[in-house]
Amino acid sequence: MMITYYAYPKCTTCRKAKKWLDQNGIAYNEINIAEAPPSQEQIREIYTKSGVELKKFFNTSGLKYRALGLKDKLKDMPEEEQLALLASDGMLIKRPLAWSGEKATLGFKEEEFENTWK
Repeated sequence: MMITYYAYPKCTTCRKAKKWLDQNGIAYNEINIAEAPPSQEQIREIYTKSGVELKKFFNTSGLKYRALGLKDKLKDMPEEEQLALLASDGMLIKRPLAWSGEKATLGFKEEEFENTWK
């Protein structure tokens, strides 16, 4: 199985996740999330198939998230607007984002990677 792995090279969590993928022989195509974020359609597909709440796709500890005041705005923001916002800036997306076409993980928790990608 080949996964698409959206990551930010300077992110320590992304580097830990990449190391785990390498150590476990998981094939992946790495994409710099800051330079080439997933499109609105791709995010919609990942969100729909993953079963994860849309608000969990946001990088809540990111500078841009805080600068835009999204903590208070998201609860009243329509889903399409949230999807467009995520697609507009990869730094708003929780990373790393790993996607197989059917399954997805957001962030890096070793146990979740074990259950999803092994």
